Amino acid sequence: MEDLYQKVVDEIVSYLSGKIASKHNRYTITIAGESGCGKSETAKSIAVELEKYGFKTIILGQDQYCYLTPKFNDLKRKENPEWLGPHVEIKMDLLQKNLKDAIQGENSITKPVINPVENSITDLNISLAGIKVVIAEGTYATLLRNVDTRIFIDRNRLDTLEDRKKRNRRNEVNDPFTEQILITEHKIIAGHKLLADIVVTKDFDVLFSE
Repeated sequence: MEDLYQKVVDEIVSYLSGKIASKHNRYTITIAGESGCGKSETAKSIAVELEKYGFKTIILGQDQYCYLTPKFNDLKRKENPEWLGPHVEIKMDLLQKNLKDAIQGENSITKPVINPVENSITDLNISLAGIKVVIAEGTYATLLRNVDTRIFIDRNRLDTLEDRKKRNRRNEVNDPFTEQILITEHKIIAGHKLLADIVVTKDFDVLFSE
């Protein structure tokens, strides 16, 4: 599995390196897909490989842009079925602004940081000095504008079951409510892979449409 995963990252970075080098401004990438598909891991691995090419990279994780901490977000979902999706539970406008500021050459951005243990959300100012690539990763990241390359990981809740069992975040596996959330999220983003420039299949094949 690790070899297949590394193969995916190597293919993507090899493909993007020339594009990134030829762009005068910062290069932007989004990585989207369903819960547990490997978005965060892919973003981190791509960032590590890009550093080897000399491209300093920063990652903006959509999960940090929630209006509520994970504990209270789950409670809100249970009491309000409409509390789900982009522009409802996620500060997509703020994530978009951070991305836009980075593209326009700002020296720093202020982003939220969620502490799930303390159930707190604080602001953090991050320097963008020397940053060449900005990766925004999250379930709904495909919806972000002004993006150079969109990546979609095409693995649904059944494909990711074993991975979700391993992390079992907040005892989500086999919880009927969580399963319903995953089904709904699948419906929301099912068409997002059609907007992607790069699709990673459940068999770890990399499909380029650019």
